[in-house]
Amino acid sequence: MRRVRGFTLIELLVVIAIIAILLAVLIPAINSAREQGKRVVCENNLRQLTLGWSMYADDSKGKIVNGEAGNNRTIGSDKEKAWIGNAISTNYRAISPTPRPQAEQIAAIKSGALWPFCNDLSMYKCPTGRRGEMVTYTIMDSMNGLTSGRGLPTSNRNGRTVLWVKQLSEISSPAPASRAVFLDEGKASPDSYAVHYPLCQWWDAPMSRHGMGTCVSWADGHVTMWKWKNADTIKLAKDDNNGTYVDHTTAIQPADDLKMVQLSCWGKLGY
Repeated sequence: MRRVRGFTLIELLVVIAIIAILLAVLIPAINSAREQGKRVVCENNLRQLTLGWSMYADDSKGKIVNGEAGNNRTIGSDKEKAWIGNAISTNYRAISPTPRPQAEQIAAIKSGALWPFCNDLSMYKCPTGRRGEMVTYTIMDSMNGLTSGRGLPTSNRNGRTVLWVKQLSEISSPAPASRAVFLDEGKASPDSYAVHYPLCQWWDAPMSRHGMGTCVSWADGHVTMWKWKNADTIKLAKDDNNGTYVDHTTAIQPADDLKMVQLSCWGKLGY
């Protein structure tokens, strides 16, 4: 009878080794492509939110929306509904925060002033957001966000550069293309994104999103990616991701990343 020859153990081991090498090469490329796709979705969400932000201002005689998430407020005689309601996790700074029930998050989104202009729930979350959270985006302090405790002068509208913006017309110097509006913080955030004005110092943490950086939208409607370059920034971003970063840290960070964020927020440095 004719003898049928099978694979030897050596041949099988060689095949397995080749497959392992191919997987080691392909998996990072596949993950990178998947992350790139999520980043494209994130950028589109920010573009749509910023369009809604502009439409709100057009309908409000140039006044921009209250950027302080979860806080409907009254300033003088003006009642300002927040752009979004309170969707923050109950234990916000925990390593594994507990999201609010989905129904509460949906109600928070729909109660916001931007809902009539951005009425798609998927628009409020980056695909790489935390499990169970439906909101990952926040507005910069300077765009009619929170001002208390930031060391920021607000009575500067008499011909001087406006830092804390209330009207679209105030975003002129520097140009709208250089003033940030929305960014992907990666979690439902209280109030608005804060960074110091008078100090070379972080307030809220830098973000660890889409490859150690984050997507940002600008007042003229375009969207870009901030990519952190400084080792201290990356460390703070990682600390925030694992729940060990403390807000308004006293650590002075004279880094280009920080100055870029401060300029994007306030339009100039206060030190």
